[in-house]
Amino acid sequence: MPWRNKVDSRTSGMTLSLSPIDSYNVDVSKCMRSAVRLVSYQDVYPSPAILRSFDIVRPRAAELLNLEYFEAEPARMPHEVFSQHLLLLNLRETPMRVENWRDATHRDFIFLPNEIVLTPAGIRSGWYWHERSKVIVITIMPDVLYCCATSELGLVLGARQLRDTPQAMDADLCQSGAMLLDALRTRAIGSEVMYESLARIFLVKLIQHYGELRSEALDFSRGFTASHYKRVLDYVAERFGELITIEEMARVAGLSPAHFSRRFKEVLGDSPYQFVMDYRVEQAKRMLSEQGRPTADIALACGFADQAHLSRIFKRLTEYTPRAFRSSR
Repeated sequence: MPWRNKVDSRTSGMTLSLSPIDSYNVDVSKCMRSAVRLVSYQDVYPSPAILRSFDIVRPRAAELLNLEYFEAEPARMPHEVFSQHLLLLNLRETPMRVENWRDATHRDFIFLPNEIVLTPAGIRSGWYWHERSKVIVITIMPDVLYCCATSELGLVLGARQLRDTPQAMDADLCQSGAMLLDALRTRAIGSEVMYESLARIFLVKLIQHYGELRSEALDFSRGFTASHYKRVLDYVAERFGELITIEEMARVAGLSPAHFSRRFKEVLGDSPYQFVMDYRVEQAKRMLSEQGRPTADIALACGFADQAHLSRIFKRLTEYTPRAFRSSR
């Protein structure tokens, strides 16, 4: 189920509108409660990127992750608390000296070819590059990663979502990033479709290598397990356009309706009903990106009673009407 946040990763002065599930699923919520202003990395880059994914690919693909490619002269980036996860992939053929501040820790290190630096959202971070860089910078919104983990992998991520990784050798992830960059550079027929597919693969690899699972979700001895969740998720994914009842979801999970409802909310933070509504709205957003498709048809295809029902639920969860959302694409 997606978070309901209202953040464009390309804008400054960010405000997050968090659903109840955020209280245990993202460390940036702690920054919100302490009145720390979150910014995006794009606000403070000291030099422009040579290439940026959100200038090239369609919105549906761009929303998965932002990729920017830099070949920049030595420069300093100010210390800020950022709303995005940041991943640096070093494509330079020779090592370079870099300084990085992460909360109270300062590191002065040699950044090697095929190494990565992963900084989860909510960490105060600053940089100083001593040499000309050649890096891919990938930024990911926490809600996107959460949605990928739950809907694609059936996993529940922990508070920080990703391991704080100051430096690691990861040729596989660097190669995946280079393939994304190549898809942007070619701009051939089908390159946007290829970018979207590669972006999904990249997110899966990122979660596999560096994801932090919620510890409670790993207690599979009783109650509501990952297997229960996966069965329910597959059922909803196949039938979101039809009538879905809690009784039927419980039957698919192999639990009584009362036990299913209680454990589902304890583990995932939302009720089964809200989960279904969230999933339907996500599918509606995808369909609204298809120009020319009537909103009334989308409403019925996503399991809403009518267009008015879709509009009411859509606005409640996103603060936009379907029409406004479509116009913003």
